[in-house]
This record gives sequence, structure tokens and C-alpha cells, in this order.
Amino acid sequence: MKSEVAIIGELAKATLKDKFSVDWDSLVANYDRIRDLIEQVVPGFDNYNAKVRIPGGFYIPNGPRVREFKTKDGKAQFTINTPTHHELQPGELLLMTVRSHDQFNTTLYGNDDRYRGIYNERRVVFMHPDDIKNRGLKEKQIVDLHSKYDGKQRTAHRFVVVPYNIPRGCTAAYFPETNVLVPIDSKAEKSNTPTSKSIIITVTPSVG
Repeated sequence: MKSEVAIIGELAKATLKDKFSVDWDSLVANYDRIRDLIEQVVPGFDNYNAKVRIPGGFYIPNGPRVREFKTKDGKAQFTINTPTHHELQPGELLLMTVRSHDQFNTTLYGNDDRYRGIYNERRVVFMHPDDIKNRGLKEKQIVDLHSKYDGKQRTAHRFVVVPYNIPRGCTAAYFPETNVLVPIDSKAEKSNTPTSKSIIITVTPSVG
């Protein structure tokens, strides 16, 4: 089995071809070289390769914890932002995708999520009990999730209904299992990231 770094390195070489200056093969061969690069750009990671070998790990500087802010006045700066309002139609719900407790950006992950009491399953949809009841559904029922964007419908098949303490009208499910519901051209206005935290969906009993 290839390492995550090897997979990313090969993807980069195949995609960028000769349009890059990174020695991907060198990074794949020795992860210390990756840490050397991290040390150059991330504050608090000086002597990273030495520190990472210290039993018990090492402390990473945390500005808010020690009340040190790199601002003009040395104080924390806050902004007020108005949340996006989603006008849901009858039957619609708002889906956010989430990670399980052992899931990170590129690592392999398991089927147990101790944060939410889920074991040996990832194709689940967390719903408020009232939303389950109002749709004529029941706990552990197998359902399909549908999103519609720009006239095109997308469907994620066969998810298990899980009652959960989540606001009415909202649902949650793991990614990448629900990535199929996210339109590639639906992106946040400023960050340009996929709208994986605000997908309007409908839920129907799975057929077959």
C-alpha cells in the first residue's frame, strides 16, 4: 500500500508535470525533509525534526492562550459577520458534512465515531427526531439524500437515519460519503471553498 505522501507526490507530478520546482520524490523518500519545509514557514516549529522525536511531544505556541496577539495594538480583533440566510422550502433540510473523530485531511479513517456514538458505519444521516417524524421516517431506516442545484439533481444513496440532538431543519453526514451532493461550482464567496457546510437536501426512503 502506498503512503499518503507517495499518493500526493504522484498526483502532483502527473498533474503539474514539469511546471513545479518541488522535489516530490525527495519528500516521499524522507519525511524529515517535509518537516524541514514546515519549519521554514510555520511559527513555533523551529528544530522540528529534533522536537518531534521528544517523548511526549512538544508545545506549539498558542497566541490566544498566552494572550499575545500580533496586531497593531497587541489586542485581539473581532469582527461581526451576518450569517447566510437559507430560505428552505417545505420538505427541505440543510445538510452540513462533518468528520468522524479519527478522520483528518488525507489520512485513512475507521468506521467508528466515538464522538457521536456511531460504530461500524459511516453512511449515516443525523436528523432531529421531529424532522424524522414529520417525514414519516423512523430510526435506522435506509434513505436517499438529494440535492438540487442549477437545475441538476444529485443523489447519495442508502444512508441510515440516526436521531440526534441537532437543530430542527438541519442534518449532518460524513464526507467524503456525501461529496456527491456538493456541486463543483457551488463555492463560498470569499474563501472559494465548496459549500460543504450548507447543502440544501431532501430525504426520501431508499428504494431497493
